[in-house]
Amino acid sequence: MKALLAVVVSVASAASSSPLVAQRRPQAPRVAQATVPAGMNAPLLQALEYRSIGPFRGGRSTAVAGVPGEPLTFFMGSTGGGVWKTTDGGMAWRNVSDGFFEAGSMGAVAVAESDPNVVYAGTGSACLRGNVSTGVGMYKSTDAGRTWTHVGLRDAGQIAKVRIHPRNPDLVYVAVVGHAFGRNAERGVFRSRDGGKTWEKVLFLSD
Repeated sequence: MKALLAVVVSVASAASSSPLVAQRRPQAPRVAQATVPAGMNAPLLQALEYRSIGPFRGGRSTAVAGVPGEPLTFFMGSTGGGVWKTTDGGMAWRNVSDGFFEAGSMGAVAVAESDPNVVYAGTGSACLRGNVSTGVGMYKSTDAGRTWTHVGLRDAGQIAKVRIHPRNPDLVYVAVVGHAFGRNAERGVFRSRDGGKTWEKVLFLSD
């Protein structure tokens, strides 16, 4: 029995020190280093590392927008939980879409540069996969996310991008994916000149 135990211990020791086993050991995750913009204090900023600042929930996000002039304020649209807002650089987040939105899946969020109170949110995540949730078009807030109004494109399905004119918050472009798994005429690029009251299709390839 002692001889057998000695063989087992010897084999285990050899296996743990072999190159093959060593290669299978999980490596510590590499932390991305922050890039240093030109004109900034390089020695000071090079020590910074990226870290998650929440909200700490499952899922993913393809919709994030900052607020001009407010470096700690951001909007985040999740793929299943609506739109969230932070005013302290991510220390705390609160949901601002509950009670207003008919869909939880978000594809794009944009804040007007000329008026930070104006926020557009496109529903339906455009990061397509086998279990996407369909959106219900566009929403708009004129009070920095406190209240929202549905502003059209209800059959857009998935919305990928929203872009607002830098000097005119009523002029907005929306990139619409459409229905994820079927033909749909409401896809392409849409433009509104009146803050979402009406939309015109300005680019369309096919349904």
